[in-house]
Amino acid sequence: MFMRYFARAFSAMAGPRPVVLSGPSGAGKSTLLKKLMKEYDSVFGFSVSHTTRNPRPGEVNGKDYHFVTREVMQAGIDNGDFIEHAEFSGNMYGTSKAAVQDVQAKNLICILDIDMQGVKNIKRTDLNPIYISIQPPSMEVLEKRLRDRKTESEESLQRRLDIARVDMEISKEQGLFDSVIINDNLEEALGQLKKALLEEINKVKQTSMSS
Repeated sequence: MFMRYFARAFSAMAGPRPVVLSGPSGAGKSTLLKKLMKEYDSVFGFSVSHTTRNPRPGEVNGKDYHFVTREVMQAGIDNGDFIEHAEFSGNMYGTSKAAVQDVQAKNLICILDIDMQGVKNIKRTDLNPIYISIQPPSMEVLEKRLRDRKTESEESLQRRLDIARVDMEISKEQGLFDSVIINDNLEEALGQLKKALLEEINKVKQTSMSS
């Protein structure tokens, strides 16, 4: 029921194709996104996800995440307000339809930072995004990046690494992603990301110039 409603809602939405960006924590998605959005400040819009986890230092409610209680989030899920949702390390995460529609309505390419479970959920809809996976060059590099953050307990870090191993394997599935980018060198990875999105970027620019 929810998925059928969601499909109708998005069929009626005019706007650029969204981008589903996936990959394990520590692969460098956030850094690449910041650089991409700085270079194309009037092309991309970020879909702000909901989460039940507590804010980290410096995170702003409504900008980094919508920080909500489990009760509020569950009510939204039950109401069919979310495209996808998942649970990780005891916290819920999800993307609302409204968050994507807000960005599309401004003629911006909506970026959705989604985990692998969310990717498979979106594959069952007709949102028709561009699917891109950002992967680390190796598990060793990923572990070093996560340890250097110093934001995790050992138990939490090991859970992230376990999930990353599965993520890296699934990303190799034929046809799951339009592009898989190995983030070994940041500038090279950014170049590959821009190339994958160039067609949509040009469409947005042309629409903006003609309006």
